[in-house]
Amino acid sequence: MRDQSKAYIFGLATVLIWSTVASAFKLSLRHLDVVQLLFLSSVVSVAVLFVVILLQGRLDQLRGLSTRDVGLSLFLGFLNPFAYYLVLFKAYDLLPAQEAQPLNYTWAITLSLLSVPLLKQRLRLVDLAALLISYSGVYVISTRGELGAMSFSNPEGVALALGSTIIWALYWIYNTRDRLDPACRLFLNFLFGTVLVGIVFFAGGHAHSLPLKGLLGAGYIGVFEMGITFVLWSTALKLSTSAAKVSILIYLSPFTSLVFIHYLVGEVILPSTIAGLILIVVGIGVQHLIKPREAAREAEA
Repeated sequence: MRDQSKAYIFGLATVLIWSTVASAFKLSLRHLDVVQLLFLSSVVSVAVLFVVILLQGRLDQLRGLSTRDVGLSLFLGFLNPFAYYLVLFKAYDLLPAQEAQPLNYTWAITLSLLSVPLLKQRLRLVDLAALLISYSGVYVISTRGELGAMSFSNPEGVALALGSTIIWALYWIYNTRDRLDPACRLFLNFLFGTVLVGIVFFAGGHAHSLPLKGLLGAGYIGVFEMGITFVLWSTALKLSTSAAKVSILIYLSPFTSLVFIHYLVGEVILPSTIAGLILIVVGIGVQHLIKPREAAREAEA
């Protein structure tokens, strides 16, 4: 089998897993509170990531870490998993999965906006167009299609879902200039983040009422959402002749996710959700497809 074919297999496997996590979040939150779910899934992810770097022979890179590396991972671990998933899980607790998932998907637009002040990148017309298209989709989803009502279905949930995109974007921006191996950095981030969540878990009296279904859900999220998908996606990118060939598969995830949400969670998918999601994906697509072409023309000039 050719490497590119293998890349597509790994990429599709990753997208399929990503498509299930919104349902896993919602189902797990029926049995666990936000802090319980985050702590248990984070513990599992730390174990999974440790096994990954052990099997990849990268454990030696964790020895002799500088004070800067430790400090950076403590900061990044605060952002993700601690702050990011606390906010995201709470959004899922308040909103239907079909609303929380597309709203969280706008992180790519948030990333481009935050890159202007933090990375000194220019905001182009294509970025503004992408923002306008995507956030019009957010408005459609948040109002459930009642555009003239100017009333969000759950303002707190919408604010948290959009707020999670800011935390996620900040996490990736501060990762851009990191020289440590990505798998090792991710392990350290989750290790420190899990310690922070653990403090809240035990000090806040959350170490009780942990039903089996909740434990299974947290285990699934820890293994797949926070752990193994990193390996699968990295493998797909390494095998592919071009990152763009597998990155395009990401656009399948939010739509296949709605299928799982309907059949696993039992939500009736609203037409406004589909319409809004299409606008969000189109906005992100406009940004990702046009900007590389503009850069190529500038390079030729």
